[in-house]
Amino acid sequence: MMWSTADVPDQHGRTALVTGGASGLGLETARVLAARGAHVVLACRDPGRGRAAASLIGGRTDVVPLDLASLASVREAARRVRDRYGRLDLLVNNAGVMFPPYRRTQDGFEPHFGVNHLGHFALTGLLLDLMREVPGSRVVTVSSLAHRLAVRGARPQEARAAAGHRSVVAYGRSKLANLMFARELQLRLEDTGAATASVAAHPGVSPTGLWENGAPAWLRPVSGVALRWLAQEPARAAVPLLRAATDPLVAGGSYLGPAGVAECAGGAVPARSARAARDGLARIRLWERSQELTGVSFG
Repeated sequence: MMWSTADVPDQHGRTALVTGGASGLGLETARVLAARGAHVVLACRDPGRGRAAASLIGGRTDVVPLDLASLASVREAARRVRDRYGRLDLLVNNAGVMFPPYRRTQDGFEPHFGVNHLGHFALTGLLLDLMREVPGSRVVTVSSLAHRLAVRGARPQEARAAAGHRSVVAYGRSKLANLMFARELQLRLEDTGAATASVAAHPGVSPTGLWENGAPAWLRPVSGVALRWLAQEPARAAVPLLRAATDPLVAGGSYLGPAGVAECAGGAVPARSARAARDGLARIRLWERSQELTGVSFG
């Protein structure tokens, strides 16, 4: 039987933080977690949209301002979470950008790499001590089918590249970095005996707000066909994220995605990853460079 949102276990007594929880996959993930009883924290760039989403979700739902394009904002958001909550059961690193209209983050990084990877890397490092001793706690990092486009690897040495805000390859590199980070984090959690597991997931193809800024002109015919014939609505696309976050049978280090053709749609099953994501030395180099760029150390 295919795993679905009906299989999400009871979440009462658990606190979950979802980045980008005001819309799309984040909103759907947060909605199901709250419906199952979790205390959900929406970490959103626009607090107004976050409050509107919290009202829609209901239950115990809070909002924390978070702009992943600013490491100062990441640190402030982490401080607020640490001040308000004594523990964290789930951290869902979901928010991201794709073909954004701006060229660099506030800290001078190429936007895909800076927001999608470095912002979440820093946030996780700043919050992890709220999770390490919590039984069943998990960090879920959202990757993408596009990670397979990064044939030359994550390229952290190009973190401050001037170009890339309209680059499919730059987006792919950031999503490869997400997957590499999730796997390296799992190994380090195991080495320290932490109770926390790190799991990755991808949603397949879904018409979320990431497409609002528009794909490059050459990609639009392809993306139009993909969204019309292969995509699934955000509620279904969030199922791999929810399984990664809540299914007790999913082991740390797993990577989940849709079960259908080319992993574009369908239920949540183990997903295929590019060879680059399994390169242990490259993961270590990415980790060390990410610590240098963010100033955040995991200890």
